[in-house]
This record gives sequence, C-alpha cells and structure tokens, in this order.
Amino acid sequence: MGTNTAIEWTESTWNPVTGCTKISAGCKNCYAEKMAKRLQAMGQANYRNGFTLTIHEHALETPLTWRKPQSIFVNSMSDLFHEGIPTEFISRVFDIMRLAHWHRFQILTKRSERLRELNSVLEWMPNIWMGVTVEAQDYVYRIDDLRSTAASVKFLSIEPLLGPITKLDLTGIDWVICGGESGPGARPMEEAWVLDIRDHCLAAGVPFFFKQWGGVNKKRAGRVLEGQTWDQMPTYRMA
Repeated sequence: MGTNTAIEWTESTWNPVTGCTKISAGCKNCYAEKMAKRLQAMGQANYRNGFTLTIHEHALETPLTWRKPQSIFVNSMSDLFHEGIPTEFISRVFDIMRLAHWHRFQILTKRSERLRELNSVLEWMPNIWMGVTVEAQDYVYRIDDLRSTAASVKFLSIEPLLGPITKLDLTGIDWVICGGESGPGARPMEEAWVLDIRDHCLAAGVPFFFKQWGGVNKKRAGRVLEGQTWDQMPTYRMA
C-alpha cells in the first residue's frame, strides 16, 4: 500500500493503517473518508472496510522495498496516533522508518495528546518528521504537545484553515504548511488569515509552504499568494 501522490509537499504515501474517526472541526469534509468509500466501491481490497479503522500487516514493510530515497507521507488515509491503533503496532511502524533510513517520513496527527503520551516509548530518528494539524485557534494546544516530543523536525499543517490564528507561537517549529479546504461544501478561507500566518513564519525564520486556496475547484483557485508560489521546506540531508 504505497503510491505516488499529488500532495504538493510530499512524494509518496504509505498506509499501514486506513480508516479514522472525526475528532475536530477540520474533519468535517474529510478527503480520506470520501476517497476510501470510492475505493471500496471499486472493489479495492485494502478498502473492503471502507473508512473503518483497519490495520494492514502486509503493508508494513513496503518502504523497505523502495530503494530510491523519497519523502513519504505516513498514513495519509488515517491517523497513526488514533486510539484504536495498538501502541505495539505504532512502535513497529517506527521500527520500519528507522530501518528505511534513506527515506524521509512525514507523520501528521490531530491526536496530539496521544503523541505526547507515547513520545518516550518511540525511537525517534532524524528522518522521521512529526507534524500536527491546527485548523483553527481552538487547536493551538496541539503545537505545545508537538513541542514536547523528541522529533528532529516538527511541522504544522494549518489545513484546512477555518479561521484566523492570531496566537501562533512557532518556537521549536521547523516548517508550516497552510491551505484552504477543497471539494464540495468547502468552507471559505480568507486571504488575511493566510498572510498573518505567513508573516509569523517570516518573522520567526520558519519555512512556509502554501498548499492551495482550495474551494470547489482547487486547480482553478491555484496556490499563488501575493504573486508568488511558496514552496519553502526545512533543510534536510537524506542519509
């Protein structure tokens, strides 16, 4: 279970777990849920359970078979720190990432409390990037949870941005991704919200990546902000 991806800030996806449950405002129009149901309807075996949380043992070692170094988004169709995933399995995912040291793994979670709780039992390596989603001001506490971890690279996904985030402390943060919601029912994002986040990044010297304006037709809306494309990323040397 690994594929090339159109996600702008990574190169491939790896899903040893699929399926999730909604826990906050950003989950309302979950793209992964919609995709999982489509794949289930198409008869894709890995999505036989639709968007019900499902562990895929057979996919665990997939990154070890990819010899070309690449950036890999871990669990793009789930949340590695979901309460339904045993700690032992999460540790095994970390073992694979440690063994596949030539790749750069990017993990993203909304369940920052469990991330904080498991931090001490996980074996962090420089090629494991850890991020949290912060879709609105109510969720900035996740940044503090992320800061408490031993991850070498810590990043924020401020997507879908659902409102202004005026108290953005970027201490200890290495990268910020920002973007609007896309697809049917997409909630609007205001330019002023994005510019405020970008300006926080510029002031703090934190790389800023603007993913998309979003909307019903995200391709038409594009990803240009004030006349330029923002594709900044942290400096990292692959092993």
